[in-house]
Amino acid sequence: MHMSDALLSPAVGGALWVVTAGAVAASARRVERAPDARRVPLMGVLGAFVFAAQTVNFSIPGTGSSGHLMGGLLLAALLGPAAGFLVLASVVCVQALFFADGGLLALGANVLNMGAASCFVAYPLVFRPLAGAKPTGARLVVASTLGGVTSLVLGALGVVAQTTASGVSTLPAGPFLALLVPIHAVIGAVEGLATAALLRVLWRARPELAPASAPSRAARMFTVAIAAAAVLVAGLGARLASALPDGLEWSVARTAGAAPAEPAPVPLPAVAGVGITLAAVALLFALLRALRRRARGA
Repeated sequence: MHMSDALLSPAVGGALWVVTAGAVAASARRVERAPDARRVPLMGVLGAFVFAAQTVNFSIPGTGSSGHLMGGLLLAALLGPAAGFLVLASVVCVQALFFADGGLLALGANVLNMGAASCFVAYPLVFRPLAGAKPTGARLVVASTLGGVTSLVLGALGVVAQTTASGVSTLPAGPFLALLVPIHAVIGAVEGLATAALLRVLWRARPELAPASAPSRAARMFTVAIAAAAVLVAGLGARLASALPDGLEWSVARTAGAAPAEPAPVPLPAVAGVGITLAAVALLFALLRALRRRARGA
């Protein structure tokens, strides 16, 4: 659900940049207070995995559109909301800077719509209360599904509000909302089911991957497995991705009564994006550790 620059005015895009910068700074301070260098590799490979998963679009029968996973709920459940938000923000930045997915003006909006909705609203207010401290299979499915729907619907509402406030588009808010929200509710349900399946596998195989636990050697080995899965998904899964327009493109085209725009050419292969995302997340948390050491020495 990456917005393009064409849907935002400079004023709205700039204001969302400021809000996003504040959210990133607040999250960074929260993570900085309790840094755990042992978890940085896991953060990096989870970011790389989410990047790879986002390259795979799945078709939505009966609509002529497709959707892709966002991964914010998964990251928040495994890393905590603040760290999960920072990792997802890194993923969105890599997509915008290296893969022409979204734009620089829309970067703040995309980070908020994809990251804040899932990490700071859906995870603490929907997922955690429904899942409980020790979620069973059924509770995990319900919590993840409703959390996924909440994430995507809130993101869709953000897109409509931001587009309407910009006033640069001829899209009427009512019809746009009527198309965008239901299609993203469906995508959110799929994301929730996928999140539940992944969390069930990860927590069963390695309970120490829970956010409050300390990584062990087995967890580090599992981190390598996640990295390998990210490369596999990026290299093979992207080839199987649906060619149909995603939910946002489909909704824009339907509302405007036009054919969906052709996707922009991707300048780098998806596998390269996995490596870039891994490096970006590692660099981010290395910077946080350096700032913390500097603050202690001051």
